[in-house]
Amino acid sequence: MTINSTKLPNGLRVITDTVETVESVAVGIWCDVGTRHENMAHNGVAHMVEHMMFNGTKTRTSKDIVEQIETVGGQMNAYTSRENTAYYVHLLKEDVGLALDVLSDMIQRSTFPDVDLEKERGVIIQEIGMTNDTPDDLVFDLYQECAYPKQSLGAPILGTAKIIEEMKKSTLFDYVQNFYNPQNLVISAAGNITHEEMLKHVQKCFNALPISKKSEFQVADYKGGFIYEEKELEQAHVVLGFQGVSKISPDYHAAITLSTIMGGGMSSRLFQEVREKHGLVYSVYSAHGAFHDDGQFEIYAGTGPEKLKQLVPVICDEVMKITQEAVSEAELNRAKSQLRASVLMGRESMLSRANRQAKYMMNFDADFDLNELLAKIDAVDVQSIQTIAGKIFSTLPTVAALGPLSEMESYDKIQTRLAA
Repeated sequence: MTINSTKLPNGLRVITDTVETVESVAVGIWCDVGTRHENMAHNGVAHMVEHMMFNGTKTRTSKDIVEQIETVGGQMNAYTSRENTAYYVHLLKEDVGLALDVLSDMIQRSTFPDVDLEKERGVIIQEIGMTNDTPDDLVFDLYQECAYPKQSLGAPILGTAKIIEEMKKSTLFDYVQNFYNPQNLVISAAGNITHEEMLKHVQKCFNALPISKKSEFQVADYKGGFIYEEKELEQAHVVLGFQGVSKISPDYHAAITLSTIMGGGMSSRLFQEVREKHGLVYSVYSAHGAFHDDGQFEIYAGTGPEKLKQLVPVICDEVMKITQEAVSEAELNRAKSQLRASVLMGRESMLSRANRQAKYMMNFDADFDLNELLAKIDAVDVQSIQTIAGKIFSTLPTVAALGPLSEMESYDKIQTRLAA
């Protein structure tokens, strides 16, 4: 492995994956905070801060920030999730110092100008509107709210239009002061740079971070239940979910292997049964999403209203089948090969490498170990699949449905099917 890491005296962690055979470096700042760290009254502040970080510092305008990176051929972006926020740049190896100078300026000296704050309110409200007009996105927000009601973990990442309209500049500054501190930050790079070079750049640039405590969050309280929202659409969108396992659970790799078997590709059980055999959908898949202290197993399908009545029973049958009958060795090995290939092909992207190792450091406070990950995937066997399937699919289901729902089964009937 080519990974090296250092924890600086202030707690800031720096991790470098040196790849001498490429000409570029992906470098960024990963923050161990997201939507679930928000006060519910300020839902959307994490995402709004991410937007505002690009709107100027004490020495750079918003145009300067992007121009300086793009002038050297680089690309920069950011994202906010329920547990993380990231700002990253991909550029040629000789320009890493510029990337870290710009990123550190954004994190430490952003000014959140009033005129840009008002502009970004409008941009984010447009983004919320776009999500509301995208039913296969909106149904997952409904699902999350139903699974974790009255919790920041269940709140939408974008917030609500009303909260965004009323968000004060002081709320944004307070969020940065409280959470963008060395204990919550990881500086991660992958590409043609040595760890010593990275440390030199980081120590030069990151000298004005606020001092505050490690982020805390409300313990996840999965509830389950249902939310059906009638809407005039061409298709009905359905998410059937269950409580899964956390990122650090010993069952995590069995859970993602189970998800691959169930709905991870065109050879998966759901695709073959729901689409190929019955022709009920264009899109059907499953995924296991994990948090620090909880997780969820989700099955998504979209179908026309005339086929909705058939769809849910077929999906429920597949869920029950995998808890009652052992998977074949061939099926298991195919799923494990898909997971291994995904990991190894991801190593061909410097951004993927930087992102994976930053998240691993935040989750485990240790260097990412490729061989250890592959060994954990290899260790999943038929019995562990049956065990984790029984554990996950025996939890209270969460059902979210959006669209023309006159043929949608009741939640009680779905529960009865899953308890059969």
